[in-house]
Amino acid sequence: VAACQDFAFMGGSMGMYVGNAIIAAAQRAVELKRPLILFSAAGGARMQEGILSLMQMPRTTVAVQMLKEAGLPYIVVLTHPTTGGVTASYAMLGDVHIAEPNALICFAGQRVIEQTIREKLPEGFQRAEYLLDHGMLDRVTHRTNMRDELITITRMLLKQSPAIKGDLPKPSADEVSVEANRAK
Repeated sequence: VAACQDFAFMGGSMGMYVGNAIIAAAQRAVELKRPLILFSAAGGARMQEGILSLMQMPRTTVAVQMLKEAGLPYIVVLTHPTTGGVTASYAMLGDVHIAEPNALICFAGQRVIEQTIREKLPEGFQRAEYLLDHGMLDRVTHRTNMRDELITITRMLLKQSPAIKGDLPKPSADEVSVEANRAK
């Protein structure tokens, strides 16, 4: 089961609908006995919804717990950017965390942290490669390689034999052209 956030809509902010969608995806994964792969892209919680938005953090955490209790893998692909309450909740609760190269992943912005601690942060702080080097991520994978990476990791977590390249379904012509355009 796959779920994704659309950063083009209000910066991917987490509101009630996002919380409901993630809960529905987790319930569907449990019902089908399938892993959940979530693609996060968010500026944080949707402040326009106030406390209702913030309530999505514990609600989605409970949904992730349902997956864990069912013994199902939960894989999170952190895209650029994944920030705020999304990072503080379901985006960092995966069994495996994969990020796209140079993705910004954080709870609070660099300026806020620097003003709070009154120190300059290291170069690349809060970027995918820095987080990988410091144990917060399992992989940094370019989108063009994401499909194969997810197949490999999912099969490993499900204790299935490795997929053989020739046995994998071929991407459709539409998928190939979309990936080619993204790579530009």
